[in-house]
Amino acid sequence: MARSDSSSYFRRSSLFWMLVVTVSLSFFTWTVFWPRDVPYSSLGPLGALAKHFVDYHYPAMYYGWFLAWVIHLSEALFALKLCSDKRIDSTSTRLLWFTQTFLFGFASLGLLIKYKPDGRPKRQ
Repeated sequence: MARSDSSSYFRRSSLFWMLVVTVSLSFFTWTVFWPRDVPYSSLGPLGALAKHFVDYHYPAMYYGWFLAWVIHLSEALFALKLCSDKRIDSTSTRLLWFTQTFLFGFASLGLLIKYKPDGRPKRQ
């Protein structure tokens, strides 16, 4: 890949992982901030598990929610460093990588890690 192509390299995460992460974090947010509104009995085994965690481990869930977003932020900042290391110079492309990695975590970061700007296969 030519240098001009690598300066604006961006790949969107797969729709599958985008949906999985969005639904998971949305459900986690719902159970942490509005636990009384969750229809646990309608969710089968997932509802029973969520109800157990809300009833017996709520502080861990509350702090875990914040930890999850701190981890996503850390991954997004690491994505910016990887953009520099891989000579992705376009500001808009870096912003895309940062935003996508912040929202979808490793589902995005993995794509950036796999990218080889000079086109050579990864050494093992």
